[in-house]
Order: sequence, then C-alpha cells, then structure tokens
Amino acid sequence: MPTIDRIQNFADELTAIRRDLHAHPEIGFEEVRTSGIVADKLKQWGIEVHRGLGGTGVVGVLTGKGNSGKRIGLRADMDALPMEENTNLKWRSTIPGRFHGCGHDGHTTILLGSARYLAETRNFDGTVHFIFQPAEEGLGGARAMIKDGLFEKFPCDEVYGLHNAPDLNHGEIGIMAGPAMAGADFFDITIRGYGAHGAMPERSKDAVVIAMTLGQALQTIVSRNVDPLKGAVLSITQIHAGSAYNVIPDEAKLCGTVRSMSDQIRALIRERIRTISAGVGAAFECEIEADVRDTFSVLINREEQTRVIEEAARTVVDPAKVVKRTRPKMGSEDFADMMQMVPGAYFWVGHDGSVPLHNPGYVLDDKILPVGASMFARIIETRLPVDSHA
Repeated sequence: MPTIDRIQNFADELTAIRRDLHAHPEIGFEEVRTSGIVADKLKQWGIEVHRGLGGTGVVGVLTGKGNSGKRIGLRADMDALPMEENTNLKWRSTIPGRFHGCGHDGHTTILLGSARYLAETRNFDGTVHFIFQPAEEGLGGARAMIKDGLFEKFPCDEVYGLHNAPDLNHGEIGIMAGPAMAGADFFDITIRGYGAHGAMPERSKDAVVIAMTLGQALQTIVSRNVDPLKGAVLSITQIHAGSAYNVIPDEAKLCGTVRSMSDQIRALIRERIRTISAGVGAAFECEIEADVRDTFSVLINREEQTRVIEEAARTVVDPAKVVKRTRPKMGSEDFADMMQMVPGAYFWVGHDGSVPLHNPGYVLDDKILPVGASMFARIIETRLPVDSHA
C-alpha cells in the first residue's frame, strides 16, 4: 500500500523544511523561529492560525466539506534537546548545545505535510485542529497549552500523535492499546552539610559522602518497596558537588527521574524519596530538601482510537508492517496529558537507522516524512468522511 501520492509529490519540500528546522534547533519554550515558520506555512496554505498557547505553541484550524460538527486534533512537538550533535550532516545543528536528537523537527514537518494536503483537498467533513506543541522534553509544554485553554478554545472529540521509532524498520507502524508509555517524575535533592578542609573531614558534615549514602538508599525503593511484578525505574542522572581537590563542599545535589506504568506506584516512590531523604538528613545531622515533581502522566491509548490508527496504517503501509506492540515503553511522552483530557491514541513510525533517540549521533530518516503525513491525513479522512449523498 502506498503513501498518498499527493504528499509524496511534495516530499522533497518537506525534507527541505525538516532539514532547515534541524539546523536551527530551539529548546522548550524558546521555539520562536520554529513556531514562526509553522505559522507562516499554515497561513500560506489558507489555514486559520492561532499563536501563543503555552508560550510558543501554535494551533491551526481547518474546516472541511459538509456540516459535521466533529473535531479532531493532530499534535506534533517542536522542541530540541540541550545537547551537542555528533554527526557530519550538511544540515547539522548550527547552534552549540542544541540538537534535534529526538526527531521533533521531523514530527513538526510531518504535521505540516498533513496540513498542506488536507488544506489542498479538504476531503473531510468536520474540523481539524493542528496542534504544534512546545517543550515536550520534560518542561510541561502540553500542560502549558492545556492551562492556556487549548481544549476550551479548540475543542476536540479525539486527538492523535506520533513519534519516530529507530527500533522499528522503515515502513513499519507501531501501535499498542492501553497503557503504552510510562508516567514520569523528575527530582532535585539538595544536601546542605558543613564544609571543611579536605585534610580535616571530622570538622565537616560531608555533603559528598551524604549524597553517596542517599543515592544508594534511594535504589532500595524499587527493589524493596515496589511490587516486583510491577515495573518501575528510579535513575539518578546528575550529581553536582565541589569545586576543589582539597575542599569538602558544604552542598551537593542529586537529580534524576522516576518512571512507572502506575500512578499509584509513582505516588509511593515520591513519598519514599521524601521519607528516606529526611531520614538520611537526620542521621547525618544535616538539611536535605527533596523536590519531587509529577512531570508526565501514563500514556494510555484508547481502544477505539488505536483501531482507527491500525485501519489507517493498513492503507498507508504494507498491512504486514503494522506492528502490534505487546510491551509498553518505560520512556514518557507528555501527549499523555492531552489524552487525559480527550480520547486519543499515539503511534510509532519506523525508519532506517539504529542509533537511538537522545544519542549525539542520532539521525532522522527523511523517508518517514510522507509516511507520517499520510497517516495523519488518512486518520482524518477515515474519521471525518464526506457524505457522498450530500
């Protein structure tokens, strides 16, 4: 089964857009150039444009044929990561410390491609809301758009999102009903001890030793407090302390993330982090402040909307390449917060290349652009069919 010919015909233009976005990455809530390009393209294609939701978010509104009152949201994220790119691409990042290492430049371009096609054909009966979201990478862009009235201003009966997937082959579409991606918490733990000369540790309350003790203790939460038949991850990903060889610092910081498919388990882990931090603080006679934040909800794909994606996929790729996932991902996705508000589903588009997401050498395969755009377009044409007897 082919991608949509009309979209395939302007695939080169999509590639040019994507590579331009890739060369000029912007991190969360700083997507000024990116959102400007999105808004300009939508206007160029005759789509009503609204800017400023969630800071740099953009929503395009397009009405098709007929009188249906049904409304569907299609969402893409726009932000890059605060990391260096390590590729030799001609269109590699031109901004130090900024890299589209998760492929959101591709997601933005895919949604633009579907918007162009649907604006040119309008072969649907209802309204499409094209949601271009800022700050997916842990900064709460979805919640910011929702707080700014996304679904009050642009009501949706259903919402759909996607992600590129280096772990699938090109031409494969991954789907999974039910809980499909983990919920997440981020934490910052500050240990305030008492500094001293490195040769006189007895005069200190050594924040480094306390941090190491606390870090080990936190690893017992998953192994000793969480049901072993339930999945959970607690990862300390940052340690900050000290500035000299011969100075015991008075402060240290631990940062990291918690992942689980259960909001109840996440609540348990949050409470244990706080309790253990307080206990270690008491044992070492120091102050420990544990800031643990609910960051992403569990992503739950509704059965009906997952079937919609499956049906659409069978018209875009070889039906044999529609992959039904059986294991959820411990990674997280803030589109989950939109699906807490509106029924929806999320799917994965496979591509050539095996370098994982968030790796400095990650490369997005531009051949997925017309595939993803065709998927979004087919979802709209499937769910908002034009009445041939009208």
